[in-house]
Amino acid sequence: MTKVNITPFEVKVSPEEIQDLRDRLARTRWTDQLPGAGWDYGTELGYLKKLCAYWQDGYDFAGYEGRLNAFPQFLAEVGGEQIQFYHVRSKVESARPLVLVHGWPGSVVEFLDIIGRLTDPEDPADAFHVVVPSLPGYGYSGPTRSQGVNVAMAADMINGVMLALGYDRYFAQGGDWGSITTSRMAEVHADHVAALHVNMAPGGPANPFLPVTGLNDEESKDWAAFLGFMQGDSGYSHLQGTRPQTIAVGVNDSPAGLASWIVDKFYAWTDHGGDLESVFDFNHILDNLTLYWLTGTIGSSFRLYFENNNRSAYSHARVTIPTGVARFAGEPFRWPRPLAEQSYLNIQDWQELPKGGHFAAFQRPDDFLRVVRAFFRQQSLVT
Repeated sequence: MTKVNITPFEVKVSPEEIQDLRDRLARTRWTDQLPGAGWDYGTELGYLKKLCAYWQDGYDFAGYEGRLNAFPQFLAEVGGEQIQFYHVRSKVESARPLVLVHGWPGSVVEFLDIIGRLTDPEDPADAFHVVVPSLPGYGYSGPTRSQGVNVAMAADMINGVMLALGYDRYFAQGGDWGSITTSRMAEVHADHVAALHVNMAPGGPANPFLPVTGLNDEESKDWAAFLGFMQGDSGYSHLQGTRPQTIAVGVNDSPAGLASWIVDKFYAWTDHGGDLESVFDFNHILDNLTLYWLTGTIGSSFRLYFENNNRSAYSHARVTIPTGVARFAGEPFRWPRPLAEQSYLNIQDWQELPKGGHFAAFQRPDDFLRVVRAFFRQQSLVT
């Protein structure tokens, strides 16, 4: 096992960092927008200006610091790279360990409102010892330090942290890159990961534009919708996977540019009926943006795409341990079950959620907790 050095950590925001951010927002050179364009061309200018004005003059940075420091957090050095993580033990004696892994353009912020509900639930049978890591290169994990930090390495690092914490057997849950990372953990470290739950379950050919067969009419419509999404909204992935350094300079230098790049995905990947503020208030959006901004990790978050999609031959994990899948209605990455079953060979629970999108725990915490608890309630850590 790779040696893991763990030290306590706390978020600290300096007045100089806050003033620099405010100054940059005040100097934003705004682009134009065509009349009546709305969100058709990307992030809508009116929304973005309002969000950035609040970030500059209304956002509570002390509140941000307090929210991120509400639970014990740590830094781990693993194989020359660093991971920041929360580790919150339940007072319930029968609690079981659970690791929750985020994706892009989310962060650990997605899980802050549910950590306490997982460690101290109404029903002690639903109690977990919770670990929430920032992926390497994301947030307070800091920028990655070397080339080759891909999903396989992230999976090894997070498993190493779990073992160092004393959790030889544990449960895992993830969405987006978190789904791909925890799935790789379940494949490679099946002796430690007892059961897996994901709210994104990729399957079928690694290249989604290759032909697939064996789908019924409803599944074919689902697949067609997914392909339509990939054709019309996957340019970000291609850019981040081929030229991460090129675009990183702009979004790392301009907070308005960072906000535009990330908010575009919150709008496109969430079911909100045209009103993003109806599902995410500014404080939630800005907690996530502020984390990326203050840590300077938007560029290194892009590198995960490059390391997986360009540097290595990506393939879906093949998971044999018990798996639960939750598909939220507004999730754009929706593989039909027959394709998901090519990757997840032991799906024991499949839930279709009528509301919610890509950032499930962030947007629909009650639904997220319900399906996660129901699945893991049926699972055991004993082999």
